Amino acid sequence: MKKYAYIGCLGFIAVITTEFGIIGILPQIAEHYKISIDKAGYLLSAFALIIALTGPFMTLLVSGYDRKKIMLTSIAIFLITGLVSSFSPPFWLLMVVRVLPAFLQPVYIATALSVAVSDATDNKNELMSIVFSGVALAMVTTVPFATWISSLWSWEYSFMIQTLVCFIAFLMIYFMLPSIPVKEKKSYGSQLKILTQPSFMLSTAANFFMITAWFSTYSYFADYLNKAKGMNETMISYMLFVFGIIGVLSTWIAGKMLKHDVTKTMAFFLSGTLVVPILLYVSHDDLFSTIMVIGIWGFMYSPSFLNASTYMISSAPDSLEFANSLATSFGNLGVTLGTTLGGWMIVSKGLANNIWICFAFGLLALLMMLLRSVYDSKSK
Repeated sequence: MKKYAYIGCLGFIAVITTEFGIIGILPQIAEHYKISIDKAGYLLSAFALIIALTGPFMTLLVSGYDRKKIMLTSIAIFLITGLVSSFSPPFWLLMVVRVLPAFLQPVYIATALSVAVSDATDNKNELMSIVFSGVALAMVTTVPFATWISSLWSWEYSFMIQTLVCFIAFLMIYFMLPSIPVKEKKSYGSQLKILTQPSFMLSTAANFFMITAWFSTYSYFADYLNKAKGMNETMISYMLFVFGIIGVLSTWIAGKMLKHDVTKTMAFFLSGTLVVPILLYVSHDDLFSTIMVIGIWGFMYSPSFLNASTYMISSAPDSLEFANSLATSFGNLGVTLGTTLGGWMIVSKGLANNIWICFAFGLLALLMMLLRSVYDSKSK
């Protein structure tokens, strides 16, 4: 049902606002706690690492529980930790409350997708795109708004915005989603079997390398635009808005394209990991050129999680929830590696050079796609 997909989308906005809303305020957090930007980046990479390490296990663990209760519990944890973060606790405590909701993030995403497509027949990809549009909508609304608010007052207000979004999502799930008990719980063995399929593992590697590529630069979006392109905090919040509004459009387009050809859609948007670094390099500090590149960047990047999940699920259609939790986990492992490598590059080689990490890992992702295509053609 589309209603369930839109409810899942709203919760996704809350989840993404919490995970990625911090990107726009990393420089302020680094200044507040008197730490380097790469150490502030741990707030993003640690969140992603917890998802990567625990996501599939948590999803398997709760696979027999009522799906409404799972979604409510997940969003409630996001709400509480956002509230604590808004009081600017000591950095160690901020780190702790940042990673707590990460244990349930892939659980929420897998469950929301499962609920959205539970009664679907031939429009599963379209319903999944509605849920995943929460990523792009967060990028165009709550993430830039939280960054803008923090530029007016302080970074703590960004967490207040995140808490408010989580509260709204909690209410919508509570009042508009019926109880959805699991009718038939699949055995762990039947779900784990997809790990023995070469096609699925190559798809997983493509996802991992693609997300690593994008986040080596995107994690430091605010710092990059400030130091490499000379933009102030207000201008950066506008750029996040441009990035996001184009991303909403591209996610909708990707959803339509995936109905026709999953592999070609994945490859098309993945090519952005090669194109965008080159365009960022040649645009120098020209404002108009940079804005154009950010638009292209937002268009090519925004459907990446949708494309990756759909691409992985296409090789394991009978294990949607577990396959998607693995997509989320390996995607977030890519966030961790990309953020870590990007931070290392900024500190050791200079901020302008971390775009080439994106290029290198983009090539690796395309290679994994090529290997899967070769394997699939030989297996027919």
